[in-house]
Amino acid sequence: MVRTLRPADLAREHGISTQAVRNYERDGFLPAAERTQSGYRMYGELHAAALRTYLALIPAYGYAAGGQIMTAVHGDRLDDALLMIDRGHHQLLRDRETLDAVRQAVNHLTTSSPSSASAASEASGRRNVGELAHQLGVTAATLRKWEAVGILVPARDPATGYRVFGPSDIRDAELAHLLRRGGYPLSQISTVVQQVRTAGGTESLATALTDWQHKLTSRGLAMLNAATQLSHYLNLLNHLPAASGGS
Repeated sequence: MVRTLRPADLAREHGISTQAVRNYERDGFLPAAERTQSGYRMYGELHAAALRTYLALIPAYGYAAGGQIMTAVHGDRLDDALLMIDRGHHQLLRDRETLDAVRQAVNHLTTSSPSSASAASEASGRRNVGELAHQLGVTAATLRKWEAVGILVPARDPATGYRVFGPSDIRDAELAHLLRRGGYPLSQISTVVQQVRTAGGTESLATALTDWQHKLTSRGLAMLNAATQLSHYLNLLNHLPAASGGS
């Protein structure tokens, strides 16, 4: 016998409101529920699994991507769902690589003399605002905003007046991008970046990087949990097709 669940039953398991459950169904994150003759929703185990899956996707990929993954699954577009998951893993890998690069840059700053750092800077490549924005995956306006609050201090080409970002500017921009993704406000990022730029105290920077490392670890574990929930849900969809109508 199939167990019938009310919106309140699904909501209670996760400490959310019944309206949230209805909204998730409306947005396609849950399969459509069957209705009683009086119009009340009737959910089943498939809906409970769908809700667990969606809520597991959020800490792994974010609200927007989590919703898109569920709607793709329900729209019979599994490859689209898997592509979004792949993008999430790629972004996590990029964040890990950037974190490692920032740590190496900090170590270089604290162990190199100003003259050697300057020589390395001259030997490395430079970027204009469009090239750096493309490299980071942000807009040029974002870089100008970071410049306005002191996160970036690019030089100007004497002939054209255009911004020129050297190796240290690129490092600062990568660090700012990393911390911004970690939810840090611009004012705090500016303080951290200036510490790196002046090769002064790095205690705040070390704390920030350690905190972001923990966030990356948490996101990686969340992705593992989300994969488990999604695999279970897909198995239900494949083997209990009649339940997709909410019976």
